[in-house]
Amino acid sequence: MSCTYGSGYDTVTSSLWFSPKQSDSWRDESIPEDLTTDPGYAGRVEYAGEKERGRSSLRITDLREEDSAEYKFIFNTQTSRWGNSFPGTTLTVSDLQVKVTLATEAGKRTLTCSTTCTLTDNPTYIWYKNGHKVKEDTSSLYSDYFSDADSYSCSVKGHEDLQSPAVCQNCWSVTYTHQSICALKESTVNISCSYTYPSYHEIKKAFWFTNWSGMDHEDLSSVPGYQGHIEYLGDKKSDCTLRITDLRLSDSTGYRFRFITSGGKFAGSPVSLTVTDVVLEMDPTSVSERENVTLTCRTKCTLDPITVYSWYKNGQPIPNSNTSSPVYILFSVSSEDTGRYSCAVEGHEDLPSAEETLTVTCQYIGGLDIQFDIVIMLILELRIYCFPCEYISINILVCNIHFPEFVLPQCHHYFK
Repeated sequence: MSCTYGSGYDTVTSSLWFSPKQSDSWRDESIPEDLTTDPGYAGRVEYAGEKERGRSSLRITDLREEDSAEYKFIFNTQTSRWGNSFPGTTLTVSDLQVKVTLATEAGKRTLTCSTTCTLTDNPTYIWYKNGHKVKEDTSSLYSDYFSDADSYSCSVKGHEDLQSPAVCQNCWSVTYTHQSICALKESTVNISCSYTYPSYHEIKKAFWFTNWSGMDHEDLSSVPGYQGHIEYLGDKKSDCTLRITDLRLSDSTGYRFRFITSGGKFAGSPVSLTVTDVVLEMDPTSVSERENVTLTCRTKCTLDPITVYSWYKNGQPIPNSNTSSPVYILFSVSSEDTGRYSCAVEGHEDLPSAEETLTVTCQYIGGLDIQFDIVIMLILELRIYCFPCEYISINILVCNIHFPEFVLPQCHHYFK
């Protein structure tokens, strides 16, 4: 929603958008409050505009039916307030519905993609048959010979993710929210699912299965190994969601929902579930000081949504190491980087990868004579310390040994 305004030679000191509908929540019903401070609009309201040109616009995201209201813009100058008495912009939030009517030609029907208000900008309508796009037109009407076994829905171009509920006369369907799912080993996954059938039928049985013996489908809840491992969250109306707990790598397979009614039976296509563990790859695993080491947190499939990765050393989180990338680089390592490394994904920090051990060896330090070069390496409390050594003469080696906690005096090694 946009508006233009002007204050003449008076300076604009502040401005805001508000809705009179929200006045009950204001501290003073006569003093409008900024929409951005209203809890019902938290995180969904944005302002844009050019104050010097007298332009302002209001953007509301994730619209809800309760957002239907009048919206007004006001601005304050050094001497007065303007805009409260002017009419605002009325917003009506609508969803889409498909209505079926008989056409004049025998056997033909007309589908109407309807809304509770007239959409602006002359929208283009998209029609779907059994979930697949079949037609795109500026008209909200779709006339054809429709099969009672098919389902139809519509959307507005640019908002294809907001389809109307599907309608059908005698349709049979099983619809999954995701056709393929990636999940972590030992976690829990819900396979969301809905189904339709003729309204005059009664559900007799509903179940999930993975294998078909050729004679009948075996209910997964009665298969050894799945008892107590799966839970049917659906009902005998339209919801067929399946929950699988404590996932195992062996649970990776295709899952199908099947239901039997008083007048028929139907099975959906498979949902592919891939169960993965988290694997840390370290390259290389043994390095000299000041070299780089690359850690890669791998899974067999792509987790959704995009994952944040956590990195650990000796079982403790590495400070400020969380990344959206599965790759973490240890730059110019020192002996203090020696240790056991692992990784995990956000939300499943209790399911880290197996540990990989990094070994950092002392960098070779040259002396005066190549055949007598020596590096001193001490191991103290499982930490490796490297110290440079310098030849004073052909048979005297001097090493400076420094610890974080204390300093040892110079030590002299004499060759016999």
